[in-house]
Amino acid sequence: MVEYIAFGAICFAVAVAGGVAGLVLGNLRLPAATSIAETVAAGGGANVAISAVAAATAATKHIREGRINWTMFWWLVPPSLVGGLVGGYLATVVPETALLLFISLVLFYGAWELSQWLPPERRKQPVYDGSARGDHRVATVTIGLIVGILGGAVGLILGSLRFPALLRFTHESPQQLVGTNLSAGVVVGVAGAIGHLTAGDAGFDFTLFAVGAVCSAPGAYIGAHLTGRLSALALVRTIAAIVFIAACAMLLKVVL
Repeated sequence: MVEYIAFGAICFAVAVAGGVAGLVLGNLRLPAATSIAETVAAGGGANVAISAVAAATAATKHIREGRINWTMFWWLVPPSLVGGLVGGYLATVVPETALLLFISLVLFYGAWELSQWLPPERRKQPVYDGSARGDHRVATVTIGLIVGILGGAVGLILGSLRFPALLRFTHESPQQLVGTNLSAGVVVGVAGAIGHLTAGDAGFDFTLFAVGAVCSAPGAYIGAHLTGRLSALALVRTIAAIVFIAACAMLLKVVL
């Protein structure tokens, strides 16, 4: 019972941070999930399903507030799903340690780049409009595919990797990317959960999912509510700190 209470507290805290930043942060929750569940696969299945619930809760708030670019969303989701399928296959042939190390290094770079970000009015960057600039569409599809492959290989949605890349290559406003990134995470998370459910109890811990979902939903909503109170610069700096923590957590998993 104590371990479930502790897990619920972790889920709530992670969901608040994720709701603010437009990230699911399943990698921060994954070690606890896999240690409590009977099998690693069952913990991973519950974790990705909890991620989908948290993302859906926060995304609902962001969508109501208009913080989503629907054009970008529809360009992002299909390649993310395809990448997830490819990544699921690569998980059987690529060493997990090498893959986690690579992702953690990319996350460290993403955190550094986010820490250097300045608003468009200070850097005179173009804003993604979803209609004319084909290079942004290509960037969105490419990012969705690559992050989908990496996430599928390690069993994570990896919104913390997707957000910095989208901000860097599409120049969409951080507030819009928060909702867009979370909404894409919902679809990817549901697909991952379905994949685990096909394995039955060995691939999905229903009790762990219930505890995590109940505790994550209110946390995600609170976090999403706080997003609108932050300036673009403060939001990106906050996300940079969260991505840095996510990178440290993933690197720690490699070391341990």
